[in-house]
Amino acid sequence: MHEFFSQYFDLSLMGSHFGEVLEGFWITIKLSIVGGALALTWGLILALLRQLPGRKFLPLRGITIGYIDVFRGIPLLLVILLISGGLPFLDFLPKGLRIPQWLGEPDPFWYGVMAITITYGAYMAEVYRAGIEAVPGGQMEAARSLGMSHRQAMRNVIVPQAIRKVFAPLLNDFIALMKDTTLVSVIALNEVVLIGRNIQSATYNSSALTLGAIMFLVVTLPLARLVDKLIAREQGRYTRGTARSEAL
Repeated sequence: MHEFFSQYFDLSLMGSHFGEVLEGFWITIKLSIVGGALALTWGLILALLRQLPGRKFLPLRGITIGYIDVFRGIPLLLVILLISGGLPFLDFLPKGLRIPQWLGEPDPFWYGVMAITITYGAYMAEVYRAGIEAVPGGQMEAARSLGMSHRQAMRNVIVPQAIRKVFAPLLNDFIALMKDTTLVSVIALNEVVLIGRNIQSATYNSSALTLGAIMFLVVTLPLARLVDKLIAREQGRYTRGTARSEAL
């Protein structure tokens, strides 16, 4: 037991390397925020494309459904490796796109952002779709009867209601996204896991990895409790609404 605690919970080693691990965790946070924001946006675009009405949009709906199915079926790690290994060799693209160095961040950071956006955008598109389809059909009919186009009705009536319904699942996906940012360490981004492993290799001690895990818990546990609270609130609204309908 002493060996276990000295290997994974060496407080003196955690203290001496706290700054390095925290710096790596900050990169993880930035990757989560940028990738998460883009994935949320891209997911909403995909969900709206999938909801386009009419036969003329059938090919676009088909392409969107195919995209969502494909990238929900490919592991994020493979997407990271394919983007980082393939994008630099697409000579027809400007060098700034092939080897991005935007906002002072290295190219592995942006390859990670691209992979997260592409993959989690597909997951979030399905969450948005569930929210859109949960909005009663009469809402669209009422909006169209007031003279709104399909686009105006979606923007002003349907999507705001849908987002309120799926905020908790989206936040849950963000928690999963944040944990999956550690996969970007395979392309040498100095985030928390890679730094922890480098310290482990230098000291033959895993306490830096434990410290990184604790930092994740400091962020993810409050988010998980927030998800629980939002779900309970939504269930409370549904229960009150059901009780009111039965009373009438």
